[in-house]
Amino acid sequence: MFKVLVTDPIHPKGLELLQREPDLEVDYEPDITYDRLLQIVENYHCIITRSRTPVTAELLSRAENLKVVGRAGVGVDNVDIEEASRRGILVVNTPGANTIGATELTLCHMLNVLRNAHQAHKTLTEGRWDRNKFMGRELYGKTLGIIGLGNIGSQVAIRAKAFGMKVMAYDPYIPREKADRLGVKLVDKLHDMLPHVDILTIHAPLTHETRNMITKRELEMMKDGAVLINCARGGIVKEEDLLWALETGKLSGVGLDVFSVEPPSHEFIKKLSAFPNVSLSPHIGANTYESQENVAVIVAQQVIKALRGQTVEYVVNAPFPDLSVLTLIKPHLDLAEKMGKFLVQWAGEGIQEVHIEVRGDIAPHFHPIASAVLMGILREVVDFPINIINASYVARDRGIKVEELTSEESVDFKHYIKVVAKSGNTEKVVAGTVLEESLLRLVRIDSYMVDVEPEGILLIFENKDVPGVIGKVGSILGRANVNIAGFRLGREKKGGIALGILNLDDPVPEEVLAELKAVPEIFFVRQVIL
Repeated sequence: MFKVLVTDPIHPKGLELLQREPDLEVDYEPDITYDRLLQIVENYHCIITRSRTPVTAELLSRAENLKVVGRAGVGVDNVDIEEASRRGILVVNTPGANTIGATELTLCHMLNVLRNAHQAHKTLTEGRWDRNKFMGRELYGKTLGIIGLGNIGSQVAIRAKAFGMKVMAYDPYIPREKADRLGVKLVDKLHDMLPHVDILTIHAPLTHETRNMITKRELEMMKDGAVLINCARGGIVKEEDLLWALETGKLSGVGLDVFSVEPPSHEFIKKLSAFPNVSLSPHIGANTYESQENVAVIVAQQVIKALRGQTVEYVVNAPFPDLSVLTLIKPHLDLAEKMGKFLVQWAGEGIQEVHIEVRGDIAPHFHPIASAVLMGILREVVDFPINIINASYVARDRGIKVEELTSEESVDFKHYIKVVAKSGNTEKVVAGTVLEESLLRLVRIDSYMVDVEPEGILLIFENKDVPGVIGKVGSILGRANVNIAGFRLGREKKGGIALGILNLDDPVPEEVLAELKAVPEIFFVRQVIL
């Protein structure tokens, strides 16, 4: 018999699922205090929370029988994941439960902006009959551009086509076959799509790739009078540039459910509300009765499976059965994850194929190491938790082809991990090792042999191997008040092409990167943050 404690309010449908299981004893205490929870948690095998209940290291230390923490929602900020993992406690959540709610809110904002429904309502309640003032536009025949063709983006595409819209999409992590099934034209570059769309809607996570993805530059590429909708994440659209687009008339309307800072400042909302063609909501994409029911049902299903040792789809952490082995290879897992994170930024575009090679006496532990590589890649491109258990599943679901090679024969190092990432016609390589059982090192970047600690901010540039290049780079960074903490050089031969890697104390601003790229001897520059 498993004892389950529900510490926050959830929909009755979820409770019913739990209560009808003969091997579960369920206690529902949605108002329980933290102090009371500390006193009784040792009696339970599972607790189900929302955001109210803090699942701290202190709480987990008293939870002697706890096997599962179920989070009814996506975010797990209130759960100490590291402590739960260390204690072998599984943490599960419910990504995707709000898909329809967010999808329909997106369409709501589209219709508001094109038909002025929100403004028409306001004037009527103020006693005015401004029927002739509200001349709108139809969705029918318009071209919709979607950034992010995941769960929500796909559902938006289906409904947009039902409105008679033409649909394009940009998502470097989605296979073309999926777009073809949806009847969506998938483009390789965002800039290929922007000039053609009447409405642009965003359904991507906020990552290093998508932060400030839409700036004045991208807005200028769009049609005059286009519409932008963002019900995904604040920070993807640069807000001051969005105001510029409204002020100049570049955009004829905007719909926002999310903001870079939430709640947004009164000043920013006042500026937005000065435009009649703006539709705003306070991050309510998941606020539907149906979404909340889905959250409760899914978390109940996940908890039931987890308690019975069955496969769980939405695992936030890894249920490491052999903690001694995982402790032994932890430096290699850390290295593998950093290599994956490095490659996402080094490749510069969506990765379609990953070839992972593990050599030496760590080869028997290939699978967690390979999963750690994928974890590093995926954590940069998705907005839900990725771990060693679900990394392979998510990679496969997103169309990333994974090839694996292991051998206990060592190369130049006792332990050796090599990853090749393919993006379109480009191929990027990184290899690494662990020295003295704890020192992480990158030993190869593409064709260059290097010795780089994968930590912090790296500035990497390929240049002619001639005198003066490093001096020019140092001068530019010095003028920008960016301090160099370390320098490594890789080259194939004297006087040929070299690869410079700088460890920096601070990120390099975009305008400084542009200045570096303008140095004649430098072929390209890329900043990687680990």
